[in-house]
Amino acid sequence: MFDFLEGYDLLGAFWVTVQLTLLSAAGSLVWGTLLAAMRVGPVPLMRGFGTVYVNVVRNIPLTVIILFASLGLSQTLNINLGAQAFDTINFRLAVLGLVAYTSAFVCEAIRSGINTVPVGQAEAARALGLGFTQVLTLVVLPQAFRSVVGPLTNVLIALTKNTTVAAAIGVAEAALLMKKMIENEAELLLISAVFAFGFVCLTLPTGLILGWVGKKVAVKR
Repeated sequence: MFDFLEGYDLLGAFWVTVQLTLLSAAGSLVWGTLLAAMRVGPVPLMRGFGTVYVNVVRNIPLTVIILFASLGLSQTLNINLGAQAFDTINFRLAVLGLVAYTSAFVCEAIRSGINTVPVGQAEAARALGLGFTQVLTLVVLPQAFRSVVGPLTNVLIALTKNTTVAAAIGVAEAALLMKKMIENEAELLLISAVFAFGFVCLTLPTGLILGWVGKKVAVKR
């Protein structure tokens, strides 16, 4: 029944998807946190940059961003991120595009968590002589992260599915292999079911585990 899978590196394709997800998630968390800090910061220029970035990037289709990373950065500007091989260049550019896009949603999730922290705590920290950066990193962000595990989980699940867009620039992840198999095999329904099951295996445990973590670390008010 599943003889059509022979000759295809199904696990390898999903491993590339996992790598794209993990690297993009790490980059998005860092950049999204910095953007959130800019948006609540005291410097008007940084607040303006964060606001413009988030509102512009999250309204651009991810496919456009990924194609710009490949055609604009690599082919036009010759920015290859330190790689020489074509596959490696496209993989790194795909990660860059996914980080640029996903960080806008991470920023908004974290900013919503920052808004749940009582203002009195930040004022008390400032009264003790702490600066903005110290208040943010020592008082506000630890509580904000605990309250937004759920929203960040949704962003991570969406990111896992968004990695399929990387197929547009030739990254050998699951969606590209699925396209190749559909072109070569006469098993459309079975192929679709196999890849749908694969993504369910990636996203469902993630949602269940992080949902449990979110309940354990939630701030009791």
